[in-house]
Amino acid sequence: MTVNSARVGRRPAFTAGRVLAGIAAAAALVSAVTAIADVVGAGADTRIVETWRMVGLAVFAGLFALLALRPHALPYLWELVLASKLALTLAALGYQLAGSATGTATILAADGGLFVLLLIAYLCVRGWRAISAPRGRAASA
Repeated sequence: MTVNSARVGRRPAFTAGRVLAGIAAAAALVSAVTAIADVVGAGADTRIVETWRMVGLAVFAGLFALLALRPHALPYLWELVLASKLALTLAALGYQLAGSATGTATILAADGGLFVLLLIAYLCVRGWRAISAPRGRAASA
């Protein structure tokens, strides 16, 4: 197999990974927009937490969009977002097993689902290649 045919064989998976990251970006953006109602309706005791959540969702929408647009442009970004989603998933699982927090099923579904989606995207685009990309330009597909 020549180098060119190897690259062509990887393109569908690479494109699929970018699409999955784009789906994650869109989902986070929709969640950020819908969180506006939570901020507006929040009482004084939860308003700052709801605002922090809304802003975090918007930031993650941007991070996921960067990964979709330029999967190899930012070293360690894939690993950072994967670690974040895994940490939230494991925390929710622990809280659920201990019965010490409400809303854990939602976190397990949302962040657990995002972790799986992003892990598949990471594997499809070979996200680890961003770590060894030459300075000043992204690694090739």
